[in-house]
This record gives sequence, structure tokens and C-alpha cells, in this order.
Amino acid sequence: MTITITAFERSPDGGQGLARDTRVRWALEKVGQPYEVRLVSFAALKEPAHLRLHPFGQIPTYEEGDVALFETGAIVLHLAKRHAGLLPADARARARAIAWIFAALNTVEPPILELVTAKLLEADAPWSALRLPLVKDRVRVRLRQLSAHLGDADWLDGAFSAGDLMMVSVLLRLRSSGLLDEFPNLRAYVARGEARPAYERAFAAQLAVNTAPPADG
Repeated sequence: MTITITAFERSPDGGQGLARDTRVRWALEKVGQPYEVRLVSFAALKEPAHLRLHPFGQIPTYEEGDVALFETGAIVLHLAKRHAGLLPADARARARAIAWIFAALNTVEPPILELVTAKLLEADAPWSALRLPLVKDRVRVRLRQLSAHLGDADWLDGAFSAGDLMMVSVLLRLRSSGLLDEFPNLRAYVARGEARPAYERAFAAQLAVNTAPPADG
């Protein structure tokens, strides 16, 4: 059965790997599963056809036969459980890798998204100059904790897993903030993730969509 995911027809980041479909593309490339991409406009996200797949009107979605999923964590976990390459064979290590998926999304990503919101949507607010340092410090708390866990290891828990895929994807949002530069081991960790062939293929696929001329051009 053909796997189909959705992605922005023009991503807000211009195809720099920050849109969440990149995470799913990376997982699919890692497990060696071919897939098709249905590109959607911002207007189409709010139409009934898309809302049936994603009730919050976002991307990506995942369809395979009678399986329809939304939320990147759920999609990546679904793929990791069905195909070798993203979860360890050992049951205890497998459970820990799944825990890191949730840690990336539930513990590390929220303050990073708060920072993104503060910089992009609240920059003109009169209180922004006072709030922004506080938001950055909340991100630093998580980075400090993550850095201490990682130490000088290559990956979070032994071999590369879906937990690393999700964590690197989350940390990539800090690329322009300079905060990763304060934690050299995390900066190197993200660079290792970006250098993985499956990520490079996923990144190239999303970038190609965003640099292609418009269909009517």
C-alpha cells in the first residue's frame, strides 16, 4: 500500500527542514519506505477534507491503506514499530528510545516553540524586550539538562534511534538563535543528525518542493 504524507506547498521556512513533515520524511527514508507527498496550501489546511485527517488543520498527515494518522510523534512511532531501523531490538532499550521521543516533544520542544513565538509574533509587543530573556533562560534550562545527559556520547542512548531523530528535529529550531553554540556537545549532536544520509535525503526532498517554480510559472 502506498504511503502518502501531506506537506506545505510552500513552507514558511523556505524548505530549511523546520516544517514538521521533515521529521516524517526522515523516518521514512531511514526505514527505506517509499512515499508520496500531497502538497497543501494554507487555505486547504482548513478545508473539511484535510480536517478529517488532521482536526487541528496542520501538517503532516500520514495515510496508508485504512490507516490515517496525524502528529509527528505518533507517525514516527508507528513507522518505528513497523519497520526496523528506528528502535532497538532489546525491549528495555526500545522503551527508553520511545521515552526520548516523548521527551523531545513534551519537555524540550515547548520552551523552544515559546521562543519562536516570542521572536516572530511578539517582537513588536511593548513587553517583548523584558520577556525574551526569560524565555531564552527557560530554553537554556532544558539544554543544560540535555547536555549533561548526552555528555560526550554520540546519541542519547547507545545507537541512533527514533528518539534522536525527534530530538535533533526539535533542536534544529534553535539554529538561528545562537543558543546551541552555548552547548558544544549539543551543537555537534545536531550536526551528526544532519549528516546522516536519511536526513540529507529528507532535507533535499523538502527543499526541492520549496525551490521549484510555481506550477503556473
